Amino acid sequence: MDKATVWIAVSAAGLMMMGVASARRAGAGPDNAKKEIEAFNQKFVDAHLKMDNGAIMNLWAEEGVSLLPEMAPMVGKKTIAGFLDEVVARMPGYRMAKFEAEFQGIETNGEWASEWATEHQVVAAPPGKENFEGFGKMLLVLHKEADGNWRITREMWNQGIKH
Repeated sequence: MDKATVWIAVSAAGLMMMGVASARRAGAGPDNAKKEIEAFNQKFVDAHLKMDNGAIMNLWAEEGVSLLPEMAPMVGKKTIAGFLDEVVARMPGYRMAKFEAEFQGIETNGEWASEWATEHQVVAAPPGKENFEGFGKMLLVLHKEADGNWRITREMWNQGIKH
């Protein structure tokens, strides 16, 4: 074999190995990624049901952006965490009685994914105050980070839509 043929063979083998390593990092295929995202979604629901801001923020990327109705965009995990802490601080004695989300349309492309959901929540108020019931839609963009965990990079919600 001449040098050019050897170089092409070695280069092709190297590209193939990089492809295998990339597939492993990304979870070895879309079916596995969808299973990982379904597990992520369960963590998302559980954290909201417990009103556990720490657990919620563990699901966010450092550079995440939250787009909530009638609010300026919240950019960065620190800003989003501050908002959640402020909400909980204004609600002493309240607890999440119900938080349901029906996730749909999981789409993956390597280390990126998107999905949408409808949600329903009931927040139980302390005695003398009114309960809150909300319905809404959300869109999430997720990224699989170097530690192997999916995290929210973009979130958009709207409320008031009963489904």
